[in-house]
Amino acid sequence: MKRAPAAKECEFLTEYGTWSPYAGTDALFLGVMLFAIGVLFTYLGTRLKGAVGIKRPGKTVSVFMILIWDLSLATFLIAVVTYGLQLYEQHMLAAPPTNPISPITEACGLGTFVIIVYLARNHGLKVALGSAFVGTAAAPMFFELPFDLIVMGRTYPPIPPAPTLYRLLFFLPLFLVEISTFSLLTLSPLTKLTKYTLFSLAGMFFIFGVWGFLGFSYPSDQISATLNGISKILSFLTAITLFLKRTDEVEPSL
Repeated sequence: MKRAPAAKECEFLTEYGTWSPYAGTDALFLGVMLFAIGVLFTYLGTRLKGAVGIKRPGKTVSVFMILIWDLSLATFLIAVVTYGLQLYEQHMLAAPPTNPISPITEACGLGTFVIIVYLARNHGLKVALGSAFVGTAAAPMFFELPFDLIVMGRTYPPIPPAPTLYRLLFFLPLFLVEISTFSLLTLSPLTKLTKYTLFSLAGMFFIFGVWGFLGFSYPSDQISATLNGISKILSFLTAITLFLKRTDEVEPSL
C-alpha cells in the first residue's frame, strides 16, 4: 500500500527532528493566545511615553554576565554536538531539510549591525561597535525565544526511548543562551525601550498569531515561509528600535 504524501512528509520531519504542526483546537488556541500577546504589547506601546533607559550594570556584574553568556554558548554547542554524535551512532544523521529563512536571517543580521553602527556613530567607535554587536546578537532572540516555546513540545527528537529528555537537553541550554543574550543589551549605554520596540514586538506576535491559526508548520510551503520571514524581520526591527535616538528620554528606571 502506497503512503500518502502527507504521511511521507510527516516521516521526513520526524526523522530530521523538526516539529509537527498544530491542528484543530490546538491551532485555534495558539493563534488566539499569540494575538492576545500582540494586543498586550500594542496597549503597552500606546501607554509608554518617551523612551525608558535601561540601567547599566557595574563592572563586576558585566563580567559575570559575559561569562554566563560564554558558558551558555559552550553548553549549547556541547548539547548540539552530543545530540549529533548520538544520531550518527544510530545511523540517523543526514542532511536536514532546507531552511528558506536562513538568507533572510543573514541579510537582516548584516543590515541590523550596519544600521545600529550608524545610529550610534556620534558616541565613538567602541560604543557604536559594541552596541551593534549586542543589538545584532539579541535581535534573532526576540523571535527565537517565543518560537522555541511554541515548537518545543512538538519536536521529534529521533532518538528513542526518551524524547522528552533530549528535548530538555537541547532546549534548556538554548533558553539560557537566549536569556543571557538579552542581558547583554544592558551593556550598551544607548539601549532604550520605546513604544516602537513594543509595537514591533506586537507586529511579530500578530504574524505569529496568523501562523498559529494556520498550524505553525515548518516553513516548507510559501505561506509558512512568508510568515516566518516577516516575523524574523520584525524581530530584527525590534532590536534596531532599542537604539533609536530620542529627545524625550526618561532616565533609567528598568
